Amino acid sequence: MGIDVDLLHKIKGVIECPYPDKDIRRFDANMRLFPPFIDNDICPLTIKNTILQSCYLRNTEWACGVAVYTGNETKMGMCRGIPEPKLTAMDAMIDKLTGAIFIFQIVVVLVLGIAGNVWKDTEAKKLWYVLYPHEGPWYELLVIPLRFELLCSIMIPISIKVSLDLVKSLYAKFIDWDHQMIDLETSIPSHATNTAISEDLGQVEYILTDKTGTLTENKMIFRRCCISGNFYGNENGDALKDVELLNAVSSGSSDVVRFLTVMAICNTVIPTQSKTGDILYKAQSQDEDALVHAASRLHMVYFNKSGNILEVKFSTSILQYEVLETLEFTSDRKRMSVVLKDCQNGKILLLSKGADEAILPYARAGQQTRHFIEAVEQYAHLGLRTLCLAWRELKRDEYREWSLMFKEASSTLVDREWRVAEVCQRVEHDLEILGVTAIEDRLQDGVPETIETLRKAGINFWMLTGDKQNTAIQIALSCNFISPEPKGQLLSIDGKTEEEVCRSLERVLRTMRITTSEPKDVAFVVDGWALEIALTHYRKAFTELAVLSRTAICCRVTPSQKAQLVQILKSCDYRTLAIGDGGNDVRMIQQADIGVGISGREGLQAARAADYSIGKFRFLKRLILVHGRYSYNRTAFLSQYSFYKSLLICFIQIFFSFISGVSGTSLFNSVSLMAYNVFYTSVPVLVSVLDKDLSEETVMQHPQILFYCQAGRLLNPSTFAGWFGRSLFHAIVVFVISIHAYAFDKSEMEEVSMVALSGCIWLQAFVVTMETNSFTILQHMAIWGNLAAFYVINWIFSTLPSSGMYTIMFRLCRQPSYWIAIFLMVAAGMGPILAIKYFRYTYRPSKINTLQQAERLGGPILSLGTIEPQPRSIEKDVSTLSITQPKNRNPVYEPLLSDSPNASRRSFGAGTPFDFFQSQSRLSVSSSYTRNCKDN
Repeated sequence: MGIDVDLLHKIKGVIECPYPDKDIRRFDANMRLFPPFIDNDICPLTIKNTILQSCYLRNTEWACGVAVYTGNETKMGMCRGIPEPKLTAMDAMIDKLTGAIFIFQIVVVLVLGIAGNVWKDTEAKKLWYVLYPHEGPWYELLVIPLRFELLCSIMIPISIKVSLDLVKSLYAKFIDWDHQMIDLETSIPSHATNTAISEDLGQVEYILTDKTGTLTENKMIFRRCCISGNFYGNENGDALKDVELLNAVSSGSSDVVRFLTVMAICNTVIPTQSKTGDILYKAQSQDEDALVHAASRLHMVYFNKSGNILEVKFSTSILQYEVLETLEFTSDRKRMSVVLKDCQNGKILLLSKGADEAILPYARAGQQTRHFIEAVEQYAHLGLRTLCLAWRELKRDEYREWSLMFKEASSTLVDREWRVAEVCQRVEHDLEILGVTAIEDRLQDGVPETIETLRKAGINFWMLTGDKQNTAIQIALSCNFISPEPKGQLLSIDGKTEEEVCRSLERVLRTMRITTSEPKDVAFVVDGWALEIALTHYRKAFTELAVLSRTAICCRVTPSQKAQLVQILKSCDYRTLAIGDGGNDVRMIQQADIGVGISGREGLQAARAADYSIGKFRFLKRLILVHGRYSYNRTAFLSQYSFYKSLLICFIQIFFSFISGVSGTSLFNSVSLMAYNVFYTSVPVLVSVLDKDLSEETVMQHPQILFYCQAGRLLNPSTFAGWFGRSLFHAIVVFVISIHAYAFDKSEMEEVSMVALSGCIWLQAFVVTMETNSFTILQHMAIWGNLAAFYVINWIFSTLPSSGMYTIMFRLCRQPSYWIAIFLMVAAGMGPILAIKYFRYTYRPSKINTLQQAERLGGPILSLGTIEPQPRSIEKDVSTLSITQPKNRNPVYEPLLSDSPNASRRSFGAGTPFDFFQSQSRLSVSSSYTRNCKDN
């Protein structure tokens, strides 16, 4: 609706709009203008007429509008808020271990509290020098337990969360700073938006990926076409150079001209002219851009759009069309149409393009579609993207009647999208099919190699795409997603009814169970219709199929179905990673444990909604194998070491209570305890973020070692028990040697405390050294510099009479017995641990130990053999169609180691500020523990 600039300040009217909501994809509203404009005339408003808060204007320097929502009531404002945090598998394990330590702490406090009260009542009151009163207050029984609660409060390291948050921020920075993950073509670096889940990258078991723009370049090239049964481009692979097509264009074949007309103007493309006179097209999708460019090269040049008037130049003649209505593409309709008037003869035409199943069933009666079906199948087998083009001439009375219904549906405030789709269906029928287009979308560089490497790392792949089944299969074959026969087998789940899908699903399940023990790549393919039936009626059986299969191809799926598939795998306790590049992938990315967005040609919606953004799919390999694995290893050590150092000092306090009348007296002063956690033991372990057990090259060459991270081999109750036992053993060593090195009397208690504290610091320095795999100058400075800083700090405190440590360190450092005690503590504490480590490294080496030895010796490792985890069973309910699982199953380690708004009225008038409205197998089935699928 055009409005004269001089009348803008006189605009008055009402906007009927929904109450504020956070759906940024929909704005169903109406505008009514008052005189001097058409009185009470309804103008429907959609999201395309709106400018969201914080958006930038493009293709224009200014715009006039009216503010509909403001402040926190804007759509972007309501979308804000605290995002739901993602809990990593390692964080969940740390929480469980913390709970176990808390229970242990309560038990210790109760036992020692009771023992202390018993000793006080039976022994302490007999000793005159203890000075216990014969009668005390009512709360006397709580004093000793509360003392032990204070002593044991450091058993749970409060600093662990701070330390983990700090190192996780560094992990994210390492990803941002990785020059090997910069896309040289676009200069787009990788970026970590979420800094809290880097270690989950090392535990990924399933990757769910989009196809277009993710595996492919999203650079659409027009390759072939079929017009009225004639195939063009089959010989040379380029229809634009096909002599027969060029001759048909030059001769003005009516079928070809209509085909090219639909290609050129059935879209939302806006043509612009550069300074050099060249015509540039601004399209919402790469498919539309490819079609318009192809039509221009075939002399059907769409060169101007002025308001609703389109101008097309064909050969030497200029054709004008007036756009009457635009029936926009939706994922449900799978087609888009435009209704326009031919300004040359006044005819009203409907031009449509879309998927074959959305166009061919609506062909006019009597038209043969066999050639078009054959073309679609042929092009899909070649991995090309297909679109069917059609048109229809509308009678004026028919258009007038339909236009009224369309305007009414477009103006409704309740279920507008559904009503518009219903009205569109009334006109999109009896179509004359003109032909089929085939567009090529090339694979990105490095995609086959990346998928193959990650499969070796035990990661399963699912492809979730909106393309046709045959197109998706051909792309999957070309990028090593699935294996061809006889090495691989592809099973199909199809059907249009519940019964058909049930039989198909049963057949695929039976085959999957039989072939799980065979060294054969078995995958299944399912389309969106059958998938919807399976998810609705046979969800449990489909869940079992998801667990059994290493690879899946889901075609013609909607964004909501993508999110449901992610949820199914998460319900079985698998760590999922979703990767995509477009707005239709956002729900899937946000649903997954880890979301990765590709900054591609479809904008930055996926990249901004993701936890990590990368420039190309091939960078996923380095993101998982290098950054994910290193982050997991480092976090596993840091978390267990934090528990170790806290348990060590706490156990010494407990042992001291046995010789201090179980009274809850502290061996260490408050200054030493504070400095112990803040200064003495924190710096060395924080530098462990630089540790690498293997070089990046070795990790990339042997991706199967990622299994140790996927199976949680470095952080689990077993490894934690080892660190718990180490802290207990070291506490015994330190306490016994400290007590026997110095005669225990009142005058020398401070010295015993300092000797025990010194022993803890020395032992921890050697523990960090032993657990470090690669040393840098910074790590040496942190470990040994921190040890030197311990003495410097205590020498300073020893010069202060009020510190409670006056002259202690000076006296100790001059005594040979102090240094002998330190030597004995280190020797006795580290000797057995070094012996066990040497035995394991020499006689029972892991695959990682083998690679470490090869790196040190400089020799190559040709093969690591097979990493065999303990088999696990699948325990879950399945639907009635499921068959009893075979009892004997010995899977081999293969890759699986692997929403009706209520209307409101808002008036506006001259001077209103504007902000919004614009008027212009995992092991196929195995692992080291059992997982139960939740009932969905």
